Amino acid sequence: MSDFNDQVIADFNANGGKPGGYFKDAPVLLLHAIGAKSGVERTQPLMFLPQDDNRWFVFASYAGGPKDPSWFHNIVAQPEFDISVGDGTTIERLPVRARILEGAERDATYARQASLFPQFADYAQKTTRTIPVVELTRR
Repeated sequence: MSDFNDQVIADFNANGGKPGGYFKDAPVLLLHAIGAKSGVERTQPLMFLPQDDNRWFVFASYAGGPKDPSWFHNIVAQPEFDISVGDGTTIERLPVRARILEGAERDATYARQASLFPQFADYAQKTTRTIPVVELTRR
C-alpha cells in the first residue's frame, strides 16, 4: 500500500492536486497527520466529499477492512493538522481541525459519498464496523 500511496502523492503533486489513474475524476486531498506514537508527520492521500464553506469530509473506510486505518487513530489523538488540496493548477496546504460525525449526520454524509462513489457502499458491505466519517474544518 505504501508504494501505491507514494505514487498517488507524487501524481497529486505533479498535477496540481488532481491525480490520475484510480483517482482520475475523484476529489483527493493529502492528509498530513502527526503520528500518535511517533510524533512524525504522515501523509495519506484520501478521497473526500467537498463542501463550499471550508469543510471537507473524509472516510476511514480502509477499503472495507476490519479495522480503522492508522491515519484515523492519529487524527483522533491530535485533531489539528494540515491538509493539501488542489484545483489542477495550484496546491494549497491548509490547517484544519477534525470532528468525528455520529448518528444521522454521519449516516447522511456517508450515504452521499456512497451515492457519488459506489465503492464506498461496497466498503460498508465488506466490514462489520461502522466506517468513521470525519469533518475537516479550516482553522
